[in-house]
Parts: sequence; C-alpha cells; structure tokens
Amino acid sequence: MTRMEQNNVKVQLNPEELPKEWYNIVPDLPHPLPPPQGPGMANLPKIFPKALLGQEMSPDRYVPIPEELRELFFYIGRPTPLYRAKRLEKKLNTPAEIYFKREDGSPTGSHKLNTALAQAYYAKKEGFVGQTTETGAGQWGSALALADLLNDLKCTVYMCRGSYLTKPYRRLVMQMYGAEVYPSPSDRTKSGRAYYDKDPNHPGSLGIAISEAIEVALENEGKIAYSLGSVLNHVMLHQSIIGQEAKKQFQKIDKEPYALIGCAGGGSNFSGFTFPFVHDKLSKKIDSRIIAVGAAEIPKFSQPAPYVYDYGDEAGFTPQLKMLSLGNKFIPPAIYSGGLRYHGYAPILSMLFMEKVIEGRDYSQEYAFECARLFAETEGLIMAPETAHAAAAAIEEAKEAKKHNEKRVIAFNYSGHGLLDLEGYQRVLKLG
Repeated sequence: MTRMEQNNVKVQLNPEELPKEWYNIVPDLPHPLPPPQGPGMANLPKIFPKALLGQEMSPDRYVPIPEELRELFFYIGRPTPLYRAKRLEKKLNTPAEIYFKREDGSPTGSHKLNTALAQAYYAKKEGFVGQTTETGAGQWGSALALADLLNDLKCTVYMCRGSYLTKPYRRLVMQMYGAEVYPSPSDRTKSGRAYYDKDPNHPGSLGIAISEAIEVALENEGKIAYSLGSVLNHVMLHQSIIGQEAKKQFQKIDKEPYALIGCAGGGSNFSGFTFPFVHDKLSKKIDSRIIAVGAAEIPKFSQPAPYVYDYGDEAGFTPQLKMLSLGNKFIPPAIYSGGLRYHGYAPILSMLFMEKVIEGRDYSQEYAFECARLFAETEGLIMAPETAHAAAAAIEEAKEAKKHNEKRVIAFNYSGHGLLDLEGYQRVLKLG
C-alpha cells in the first residue's frame, strides 16, 4: 500500500486487478424481475446482437469478460482511481470521509465507454456494419461514437434537440470520431416527423430520440444494430466493473461505506457503482445506505413516479418494462443535465426502490450546480451536471454526519467531467 493509500487520499488498483467477470444482480433480487411484455418483444432480435440478448436474459451471477475487451478497458484507463475529498471535508467541517470514484478520465470523459465498448464489440463480431442510438447530454453518444470507431463500425446518433443546441461541443466530439449526429426530433424518421412537423424547435426527449434510432435499426435489420446506454439489464451488467473495483479499493483501506451514491437518469452509472455493494447488502454482509439521485425537474423519486408497465420509447417500438415512469409521452424541461431527462428508471433499479433496498431523492438544477461549484472550489474538479446531483447528496450526507458528530464514510460515483458543460454552469450560476 502506498503512502497516499495509507492516508486514504488516492486508492489505485493494479492492472491485474481489473475484473475478469461482470456482475449480474438479477439472481440476487428479492424476487423475480417482472418480464418485459408486449408486441415490442418481436423487435428485440431484429435490433440487438444475439450476445447482448443473451446477457439481457442471463440467469448467471457472473458473466466472463472477453480478454479483448479487458485490453480495451485497460487502454481507456481502467481500473479507475478512488479519491478522498479531504479539502471538501475541511470546508464542510464534517467528521465524515467523502470518497469519489473517478470515471471522468476516459477518452470521452464519462463511465459510458464501459458498455459502449462491449456493445460495439459484440455488434462487430456478429457482422453488423454500424450502430444507431440516442443521446441526451451527449456523453453516451460520444462514447458509442468512439467505441464504433475502434471497432470499424458506422455510428449514427439522434441527440435531443435541446442538448444539440446548448451542448455543441459534445456534438463535435461525436463528429470528430466520425459519427453522424442529428437533432431529435428530426425530419429523417416517421417518429421524429410526428413532432418536427408541428414544431421544428421542439426540445426533444430521450423517448423520442430512442424511437428514431430504433426505427432506423428496424429499417436496416441485420446491418445496423440499435445500442442503448442505460436502462437495460445488459447495460447494468457491463457497468458493474465500476463497483467491483470500488469494493476492492475500500477493502484495501479497510473502510465500509455508510452511504453509496450515484446520480440516476436511466440508471447505468448508479447501478454500475452500487450493485456490487447491493449484492452484499442483500446478503446482509453490509448495512450501507444506497442512494440514487435524480433531478427535481423530472421528479421520478420525489413524487414518486408510478411503478407501471411502460414503453421505453415514445413510439412504442420497445417492449413494455415494469419501471418507475412518468409516461413515455412525457416531455421533460430542457435542463442542462440531459442525462437525467429520461421518463423512466431501469426495471432493476425501480424494483430495488419499491422494495426499499435503495433510497431515491431529487435535487433541483440550481442546488446541484451550487454543490458542483463548491466541489470545484475545494477539489479543483469540474463535474458533469448529472454528477453534480450525486455530489449534492454526498454533501448533504456529510452535513448530517456533522449534525450527529459521526465519522461516516460517504462515497459517490464521479460519473463524468463537466468541461463541455461550462455554458450551462455560466447561465445557471450567473458567472461572468
């Protein structure tokens, strides 16, 4: 153990400690996951590689990671470090220890590459020539663009128009990687035109963008695969390397987190960071609080959203999934946290919330951004607007530790950087 690890400032893993298997939480759930249903089930074999469908339905607790993928994960910076926010602790005058798992060091600046690389790998192996997808803030779109580039696949991205206009540099990152990027709703698809023809300035939603991307995949069956960056079981599976690494890192410094926190739009980074710990909580090895954080402007936790069968997209191309949902026709406000604008949560996350295994809370954009500014002023890091919501919860938990004078260990997933989101920070925080 290095001196910095002994001081709990930075905890790193060796390359050989990179996980060799993905963790699948499905066998450990309190009861069987309600199955997807509806006519959209027939579309799944038409748009997804067979390997991903197998992972989606897998009953196995652990799924081997191909060696070629492990090499790519090492190439993009895995294993990622775990840091302690000592300056933030001092500023808050709290006895709590605040840790954050840094997923922002990847080439595209977020955790999204963990599943993008896997999905591109399987699409290429099964003979697809390209992939199509949606993106909100642009982190997922840029991750898939790079993953497709590395696997010699064509990438087409439908980006929510609100983010397309307010986050031009995210779009340019995708284009630098060779992707075609279109504002959604667009005039290129039937599902997009249903909104575009009525309002060419429609801000869009992830539900609409998903419909556009799936429509393209269905029209190019066997050639263009559809790729999703959140919600589905196989995405949660791929992201589990985050939490598996974090468990090893906390074991290295002999710490057990009191609270584990992640922002949640559809649920990918929250699930990836926390599900390996949820495994231990369900088996009563730990008693940590697991906290998912959303946006108050899309109030899926604070109201909370109904737990119902609903479509994952606006047009109804997907199967119906049992999830917390505001409705597939819901048009969210154009907040800068584009990744939190999805109308529903992943079925697994939704079940765990309903079973009270995990907690959920929502913060306003303004409050989250203020917390992000505090983090920048103390730790020198500018985080993604989505990540700011997780940081807000960590700060609130640290204040609670101070109120009770308890030395609690608090950890959150630093899911992405905000260097391409500065315009949003400028407007909300009235900087400059």
